[in-house]
Amino acid sequence: MSENLNLRVRIAFEKYGKIRFTSHRDVARIWERTLRRASLPVAYSEGFSPRPKLSFGLALSTGHESDAEYLDVELDSDRVDEDFDPEALVADLTERLPVGMSVTAVALIDRSTTSLQQAVTSCTWQIDVVDVDADTVAEAVARALAAENLIVTRERKGKEVTDDLRPLVLSLDVKGPIEAHNADSVIGVRLLAELGTQPRAVRVSELLATLDPPLTERRVVRLHQWIQNDDTDERSDPLSAAVSPAPAGAT
Repeated sequence: MSENLNLRVRIAFEKYGKIRFTSHRDVARIWERTLRRASLPVAYSEGFSPRPKLSFGLALSTGHESDAEYLDVELDSDRVDEDFDPEALVADLTERLPVGMSVTAVALIDRSTTSLQQAVTSCTWQIDVVDVDADTVAEAVARALAAENLIVTRERKGKEVTDDLRPLVLSLDVKGPIEAHNADSVIGVRLLAELGTQPRAVRVSELLATLDPPLTERRVVRLHQWIQNDDTDERSDPLSAAVSPAPAGAT
């Protein structure tokens, strides 16, 4: 790592438990404090009030949990040691994060790598719904998949607009009932969905509201974020896509 130190670090992390009620903005503040305490050589913006150069992926709705959150951190080449090891950051950063957040992987990526906001094309969601039986959910899902349109009304720049979610519902499956811990009762129904993010991400709450009947979420977990490779028609997670092939000078 001698000449090509103008790199970013891409961090994959989880978010579970009570921390799920922390907003996207507050998660950003948590990461700023954590990176500062870890003495990571983060690059800062110029100007009167310099800010660390961090780029987050798609915002996670408050109250949702996740296996697959991502953060890009630009490094200051003048402060990167020759023996800098991104893999060593996994344990170091996790120890400094609050309970419920943990780092699962870290990799160096080139600064020219497409931003997470632009690159991610879909997300896989585990959705637990309540106050409904599995047959009713299965019928609602079947109707949605057979529909030509799934219309939702959104507010954008102070105006109400209507969007069709159907092209972005890439898959929607009923996994079955959710049993209570004592296995004597059913507490809900589990769905698995892949929802598109371009040109605008589909929110789980919007999807559930368009179903007939509308469904009420109990627990939602983002399991994966995906980047579609149009040349190969294959998809990969943001970490794998960013480091394959590895950026020049990253070893």
